[in-house]
Amino acid sequence: MTPTQPAVLIAALSGRALAACARRDGYRPLVADLFGDLDTSELAEASERVPGTLTRGFSQTGLLASLDRLAAERQVIGVVVGSGFEDRPRLLHALATHHILLGNPAEVVTAIKDPFQFAETCARAGLPHPDIRRDQPTSGKWLRKRAGGSGGVHIAASTRRAGQRPGRYYQRHAAGEPVSVAFLAAGGACRVLGLSRQWADPSPRHPFRYGGASRPAPVPPRQAADIADAVARLVALTDLRGLNSADFLVRHDGLDLLEINPRPGATVDIFAGQALFRLHLDACRGVLPDAPPVWPAAAAAATVYARQAIRLPPDFAWPAWTADRQPSGEPVPAGAPLCTVLADAADATGAEQLVRDRAAEILASAEAPP
Repeated sequence: MTPTQPAVLIAALSGRALAACARRDGYRPLVADLFGDLDTSELAEASERVPGTLTRGFSQTGLLASLDRLAAERQVIGVVVGSGFEDRPRLLHALATHHILLGNPAEVVTAIKDPFQFAETCARAGLPHPDIRRDQPTSGKWLRKRAGGSGGVHIAASTRRAGQRPGRYYQRHAAGEPVSVAFLAAGGACRVLGLSRQWADPSPRHPFRYGGASRPAPVPPRQAADIADAVARLVALTDLRGLNSADFLVRHDGLDLLEINPRPGATVDIFAGQALFRLHLDACRGVLPDAPPVWPAAAAAATVYARQAIRLPPDFAWPAWTADRQPSGEPVPAGAPLCTVLADAADATGAEQLVRDRAAEILASAEAPP
């Protein structure tokens, strides 16, 4: 990195993937996140670990102070946000009063992540979306969700004993294979970047916890066209900008749009390269590429969760195919993310199998007795 390269702030629960994209595209990333992973520190020109938790998110004062310190005496072009703001519109608004926001503003995120506003938008666009309701259903198969949640840990099966809780709503269970689409949006138009297949890594407390994703998704051309059309119709009714993703359930006889993630999402790693960060910034400024990039090979990424409490030894050797690497000696509670594993292959099936094998390998190594 050189002083002539533009500096950009990154704020996310985990900022490593965005930092990697930024640096690859010639930017100097300045990262504020919860983890302070080893590779985040290596990728960033400067970084700070912000107080907070995965469930409650950032400390507002801590995040704003970290970003102000990172920006001090540097000419930054703005701040790109990742996860951690979907249910924090006030924090997102406060952030935008300190720095130029290179992404969706608070009012757009609020409209997209409010389940009932989003359902109304889907209805206006003529898009299939599972039924939702505020009160707990007494019959049928339903899911209980937390508005603004992410990563699948906010989803559970609806049971009578759970009761009604603030911020929760109910969505009718729908069948289908989970498919995500990464897309750029600007001025009511969009460009689809690609489709990925997602899978869960369930735990007893979190049966829908995000596991990983592989691209390309095995979706027939007709359904891929239907997904692209659905995204275009929804974007035309919103002020979405930059890199976003949409989650679908796909069946042989149709599809359901589940939600929009109004930010660079969990599939950044498998769509990395091809100037992804620059494409995001261009879209935030109202410019879309004439054609989407082409990725020559398949890729997959998976989150590895600790199965038991782990404290990595000082000499722990992280393989090159890992990312989000925990510092040695740092305690990793059972169920917490340990790292991300990555793989490229000739096809998506091979890439997915490789990340699953690598996840098992890194867990065996990390959990081995000293």
